[in-house]
Amino acid sequence: MWKFIVRRTATALLVLVGVSILTYALMFFTPGDPATTILRKQMGGRTPSSMAVQQFRVQHGLNDPIPIQYVNWVWDILHGNLRQSYYENTPVSAMIMNRVWPTLELAVAAMAVSLAISLPAGVFSAVHKGKMPDYLSQFAALLGVSMPNFWLGYLLIIVFSLELGVLPVSGVGSFERLILPAVTLGTGMAAIVTRLVRSSMLEVLDDEYIRTARAKGLRERIVVYKHALRNALIPVVTIVGLQFGYLLNGAVVVEIVFQRPGLGSLLINAIFARDYPVVQGLVLLIAAIFVLTNFAVDIVYRYIDPRISFEGASA
Repeated sequence: MWKFIVRRTATALLVLVGVSILTYALMFFTPGDPATTILRKQMGGRTPSSMAVQQFRVQHGLNDPIPIQYVNWVWDILHGNLRQSYYENTPVSAMIMNRVWPTLELAVAAMAVSLAISLPAGVFSAVHKGKMPDYLSQFAALLGVSMPNFWLGYLLIIVFSLELGVLPVSGVGSFERLILPAVTLGTGMAAIVTRLVRSSMLEVLDDEYIRTARAKGLRERIVVYKHALRNALIPVVTIVGLQFGYLLNGAVVVEIVFQRPGLGSLLINAIFARDYPVVQGLVLLIAAIFVLTNFAVDIVYRYIDPRISFEGASA
């Protein structure tokens, strides 16, 4: 167990270092000067003087070579300092803390919607393989994968907010305001997981121990949900764990559509404003969530199937 934790921790640190280097480098290769862009926004669209631009670059160390800037940034990160926003002149950590809860709330709700749809749909489709319910489930899954989030979001707004008037369009703070964004974000993931649950269940249902359980006279519900589904969940757990990180990325579009003040809208605004510290802090946070999710998936493996050891999971 401890060897597994040490190995995964070392791997996680390498991943975070790689992500930080790539993100830091790409930000400096994107078109546009952050000093000019931010000063122009602060001055209401007027072009700043060359002296003001130079003072901004000196103040934030933008004249130093990129490797030196990266080392200084990593040093600040190791001391718990995500620096300050160029544009708002407030600590990046405070900006993230103010926005992280709406995004996590949306991601968890979307995950719940996805699992509530995909698990029963995938099992039902596998049990009725080759029949009309199976075809309908596969068609719905294909439709869910094909629909863009922004299109589905606007469609739900038109139907449930503008036409029926039963759900609010935007904002946070109540369960009703979470329903449409969660359904919008969770539908695409539900389609992916449904197809995976179906294929995994079909493989398990052909195993000998399932035939033995049926031969013993066990009820079909017990055979399917207690014996087959548990073993079919191993590949599903992998996808669900990885998809949680993708839900955070998908929240970027959904938060803009529903005007939710989360990490997604903060990231988009920071990118357009060339607010480097905010972008780098957010990307590092999302990468850390991916790493922690994968670590949790490996732990869950062990408890779903005791035959999987921590040594095998760390390979």
